[in-house]
Amino acid sequence: MQRLNVDGLNFDFPDDWQVSKYDDWSFYRNQFGNMWNGIKSLDLLVVDPSRTAWLIEVKDYRIYQRTKTLDLGKEVALKVFDTLAAMLPAKNSANDPVEKQMACTVVSAECLRVVLHFEQPAKHTRLRPQAINPVNLQQKIRQLLKPVDAHPRVVDMSRLDALGWSVTPGVREDIASPELI
Repeated sequence: MQRLNVDGLNFDFPDDWQVSKYDDWSFYRNQFGNMWNGIKSLDLLVVDPSRTAWLIEVKDYRIYQRTKTLDLGKEVALKVFDTLAAMLPAKNSANDPVEKQMACTVVSAECLRVVLHFEQPAKHTRLRPQAINPVNLQQKIRQLLKPVDAHPRVVDMSRLDALGWSVTPGVREDIASPELI
């Protein structure tokens, strides 16, 4: 298994899948992202053995509420657009050979799939409400990304629906004193 930690969630993928944390790529951080302000990135790029590229965004609101004013569906769609726009230049111009190869694999994929992995508080309170309805969010993303993926998915740890990978709680790296959540 290959494990990637994103926002305190451990994503475990089979060994025969190609996986990468795109927002950590030096190509994104040092080349493409510097073209102008506002270029966004998805969290994960994954290609399975059937040559399906999975474009995965991770949002974990179990501890912190969403504070951005931009609609979450639109935010995900913009990240998908910016990430896909970076793949062809990365395939041709990335300095890191691993990033270059992954971009080439994504560009040559036979199918593109979009997944928003979205965690909300298990227990809804006034301080931590279930502020976003996953069904409405999936519909919004579907409307915005229909040319890319007519059936994008909004999932959480309890509803992965046999996507081929698993997700478990892990250590949050963005908290001063990391703890298991």
